[in-house]
Amino acid sequence: MKSRSGYLTIALVSLVLGLMLAVQFKVTQGSPADFGTRRTQDVVSELKQVTEERDNLKIELEELRISLNKAIAGQQEGYEALVEELNKARQSAGLLEMKGPGIILTLNDSNKVLQPGEDPNLYLIHDEDLLMVVNELKAAGAEAISVNGQRVLATTEIRCAGPIIQVNGNRIAPPFVVTAIGDPNSLESSLNLKGGVLESLQFWGIQTSIEKPKEVIVPGYSGTIKFKYASPVKEG
Repeated sequence: MKSRSGYLTIALVSLVLGLMLAVQFKVTQGSPADFGTRRTQDVVSELKQVTEERDNLKIELEELRISLNKAIAGQQEGYEALVEELNKARQSAGLLEMKGPGIILTLNDSNKVLQPGEDPNLYLIHDEDLLMVVNELKAAGAEAISVNGQRVLATTEIRCAGPIIQVNGNRIAPPFVVTAIGDPNSLESSLNLKGGVLESLQFWGIQTSIEKPKEVIVPGYSGTIKFKYASPVKEG
């Protein structure tokens, strides 16, 4: 049989081990109150960090939005500038319909009764008559001209083709309506000069009339422009 001292020794060792385990558990786990405090501090710390990250992202997002708006504005300005330059080029080329102050000149063949032996061609409007009218209007500062709805360009031809007149390759017939945009008084005066184009036409009985409405419209050129031999010179 074991002695009482042996049982006593075992009991003391067990007590010491129990106390050690209890102290270790208390140190590592702590009280519920301590656990709750630490957990609250952790949550507060995490919330603060998330809030800072959110604020930083908002700032970054706003900077990106500003950069994007600047980029879009820059592209829009560039696009509008290109459109404006394109419209100027089309306007100079006569491809756009134009409106403004000006005159409308109507020419018609003579209604004079011919006498035997008279040449009827003297009392008809010819291509050279229209060319003189157009050139006179250009010299007077006309910015856009059309003849029977055909826009007059630098490449426009006005010529007789048998008994008819062609403008831009299209047949036209009297009455011939010449519309010009410019200072109405200057345009009218240039046509009515003493010994000028209209006086010469009226001598042969050609019927002429000039209107000066508040606004006239000259259509844009609707055909195709082709260059067979000419090509632009590259810069540099």
